[in-house]
Amino acid sequence: MNLDIFLSLFSLMLLSLAVFLLSKKLNFPYTVLLVIAGSLLVPLSQIEFFHFITSFELTPELLFFVFLPILIFESAYNMNVRSVTENIYSIGLLAVVGLLISTLFIGIVGHYLFGLAGFAVPILALLLFGAIISSTDPVAVLALFKEYGAPQRLTLIFEGESLFNDATGFAAFLVVLDLMIHGFTGTDSIMSALGSFLIMLVGGFLFGLFMGFLFSKLIEAVKGYEHLEITLTLLVAHFTFIFSEVISEHLVIAGQQIRLSSIIATLIASMVIGNFGRYKMSPPVEEYMEKFWSYFAFVTNSLVFILMGLLFVDLAIDMNVALLPILLAIAVVVIGRAVSVYPLLWLLNKTGKEEPIPRNWMHLLAWGSLRGSLAVIMVLLIPDDLTIPGWNFTISVKQFVAAVTIGSIYFTLLIKATTIGKVMHMLGIDALTPEEEVGYHKSKAQIYDESMLKLDELLETRYLNEQQHQTLQQRYQRLHDGACLHCKDAIGASSDLIENMLRIYALGVEKGALKEVYQRGEINEKVYKKILNMLSIQTDRVGRGHKQVKSVNEHFPIDTLERFVLLVSRLAFWQDHSFKAEELYLYYRTLNKIIAKVIESLDEIGNSGLSDVFDDRIALVKLQALYQGLNVNTRKKMENLIRNNTELLNQLNQKAAEKSLNAVQLETLVKLHKNEIITSKLFIMLNHEHTEQKNAD
Repeated sequence: MNLDIFLSLFSLMLLSLAVFLLSKKLNFPYTVLLVIAGSLLVPLSQIEFFHFITSFELTPELLFFVFLPILIFESAYNMNVRSVTENIYSIGLLAVVGLLISTLFIGIVGHYLFGLAGFAVPILALLLFGAIISSTDPVAVLALFKEYGAPQRLTLIFEGESLFNDATGFAAFLVVLDLMIHGFTGTDSIMSALGSFLIMLVGGFLFGLFMGFLFSKLIEAVKGYEHLEITLTLLVAHFTFIFSEVISEHLVIAGQQIRLSSIIATLIASMVIGNFGRYKMSPPVEEYMEKFWSYFAFVTNSLVFILMGLLFVDLAIDMNVALLPILLAIAVVVIGRAVSVYPLLWLLNKTGKEEPIPRNWMHLLAWGSLRGSLAVIMVLLIPDDLTIPGWNFTISVKQFVAAVTIGSIYFTLLIKATTIGKVMHMLGIDALTPEEEVGYHKSKAQIYDESMLKLDELLETRYLNEQQHQTLQQRYQRLHDGACLHCKDAIGASSDLIENMLRIYALGVEKGALKEVYQRGEINEKVYKKILNMLSIQTDRVGRGHKQVKSVNEHFPIDTLERFVLLVSRLAFWQDHSFKAEELYLYYRTLNKIIAKVIESLDEIGNSGLSDVFDDRIALVKLQALYQGLNVNTRKKMENLIRNNTELLNQLNQKAAEKSLNAVQLETLVKLHKNEIITSKLFIMLNHEHTEQKNAD
């Protein structure tokens, strides 16, 4: 029997790969095809040879304690706290207030709608369904958003809502389920439910912060041991999730059981790791993490959605009985989503708390709300013998909720998911911005320019003869000239557009140079984060059409999470986190390095393929003047520090030289081993000696 389970698991993984390739060939949503494939496996399993295929089952425990933490961590790890806080009103309104409005709408309006259709469904049953179906699934729709080119801010709002409303929805589900089990007693029940709901969210938030910072410190403690760092990131999601559940089971205060939201705790812990803990990791691990978790999420998503198809068939009931309730449920869910989106975002736009959300974005947020794995988990958690006063149907409450939930999920996957691309195009959301259109043609021009340089190299090394070289050169020259012409047409007479593109290019050069400096160990985490935060703020400003800097002496504030960390550290440990002379010197020296890199890159533009695109000398000179001014200002501050701290400077230069030498030695050693010039045994010995020498120094 165990052999059948493993054979089923690996067969499903193999099948998911085939489905993925088919989805690319058909240009059809991957997750939708997985659910369809899973549904088709049930009749296939009736054949004796394929009977093993259904041995691996999607249990509530597997979904809840294994798969869900992985999906939460993968999404939350890459969410930027500063971007979330900038859009916190829209995300918060949709994730909390919007979900509660949708739940109440489905429960109350659905109760009357079902009654008019001849189905006297108690309001509590529909409130339970509302809590289950109101939370949107980020997995099912985000891939589609990115594939069809949704704006970055819209994608962030939807992803933030999807992650946070998972926590809100599950908390609401537990509250309603508790009311159904213990009965509704009027005002006391309402107040108790509201209190439990708030405790779940606030408690989960605080516990998530604690676990996130705890594991960040653990990662810092094992820095340099790459396998341990990766393992700790794997553990943080599951430990946070499971500990939250353990606390919820055993924590009782004043006779009241205290429940924490395991979903929001895991979400917050994952965001802390992604925005704070990632800087504690070794540079190679930090670069590898995104690929590592992307792979885990891909495998998990594939298994979840293909097993959902299997599960849906197993949970199916007589469609002659369930068809009309399913259609009514779909209608009330669609209207409930609209009611929870349009009024809230309209009011938010009126307050001016955030940049206005366009109406076509509201349309997509209302339509693109797919449902998925969490809804299935909540259905599976409903007790089989659950009953409530006024339930007079032959099917159980769980069967009814399962039927309308599955029907709604199928509707979102088969109808909404397959039409998102067309809806986005119809609303004009997938249209390129002026900057994107210029970037598209500019990138093509650069690609063709590099191709022509490669052709010259191939001719010199005699891999191509003169005739082949000339033919290909002419071809790519035509493509290059065409891309430049299209780019100039896209730019038109807008010097501001050229200037913004140049600024984005320059900031990209700065970020790349900064990452290299940090990876070489020349600066610490504090200096790196301060400069990176400054560059991110400037990039956002340029993207919104604002000034890159207000003055050469402008002070850039640290992000929200960093301010919180510093506040807690000061209060708890009385630590002074102001920049010391050593760190300030490193800060200015690094700024000087990356600014010099930009100045060098801007000077080279005239001699590269970019000159055919950015031929506005005024914009180029203006940006060069800005960076020259920043460079002069930075050098002045650095020279003031040098005059006042001569001995310190000598020490820093000595340390910097030692770190550079260590980096060169390790790089040489790795290259020798990679090229098989030395054996693995020698590599281990020399690497051990290098590490010991480094620690001794």
